[in-house]
Amino acid sequence: MNAKKSNLLVKSINNPIYQRLTSEQADWKFLNFQARHMNKGETLCGDTGTHEYLFVLLGGNFTAYTSFGKWETKNGRRDVFSGLPHALYLPPYTPYTLKAESEQLDLAYGWCPANEKHNAQFITPESVQKLGIEFRGGDNASRQINSILPPGSDCQRLVCVEVYTPSGNWSSFPAHKHDNRVVNAETGKVTEASLEEVYFYKIDKPQGFAIQKVYTDDKSINELVEVANNDLVMVPRGYHPVVAGHGYNVYYLNFLAGSDQSLANTDDPKHKWIHGTWKGMDPRLPIVTLEMNN
Repeated sequence: MNAKKSNLLVKSINNPIYQRLTSEQADWKFLNFQARHMNKGETLCGDTGTHEYLFVLLGGNFTAYTSFGKWETKNGRRDVFSGLPHALYLPPYTPYTLKAESEQLDLAYGWCPANEKHNAQFITPESVQKLGIEFRGGDNASRQINSILPPGSDCQRLVCVEVYTPSGNWSSFPAHKHDNRVVNAETGKVTEASLEEVYFYKIDKPQGFAIQKVYTDDKSINELVEVANNDLVMVPRGYHPVVAGHGYNVYYLNFLAGSDQSLANTDDPKHKWIHGTWKGMDPRLPIVTLEMNN
């Protein structure tokens, strides 16, 4: 039986720009994403215009020249399974040039509309370590989360984290959603934000795969997607759990943008009971550490 084609899966292509999704293509308001390979000496030049950008180093090294200053990665990870990330946040109306300093540079970046003034930020593996490497879940739902541009960052809308899921484990589970902005009437705190999100995947072996389900309470969205290396899954709304194929460690880079610079979410009430039932953390974590960058 042939699987139904997904409306949410964006397959990678064999080009220097091997993954791309614009807000127009996704039919949503905020979030855009691109991933590309660059050869040594090649440059990426532009201006952020009316958007804020975050560039995430997937593998290699680069030098960044911007109107805020110059930054250089010197201990860039070889690939996403070889250390912690560098990243560069740029606010609106910032001209930039990124130059590849390694034989091949693997770079991902997300951007969204913004109208606030913020400072440029050069994020290093050491600063990611300082933010805290989080182990979330437990048992066969254990995973590692590295915060790159977490809630509370000096930016307007973008949020970015990367997640490592060991072979055979579940991730983003129990399933949660963030598609309806909810504010606590007494505290004024946002308890659920309205966010657009992408899951951009890397697998530690080229033949590997992951499975992601995206579904809503009313099942107006109810898709089960098989994901390969460099593929992307759009999450316009609904719950969105992931499972790593047995034998394959799975990485995904999450970019989010929407109503708040937040990760406030609501669990699927059918599965919320799972919280607190775990007996321990998977001993295979962490998958990547700061020491691997050196």
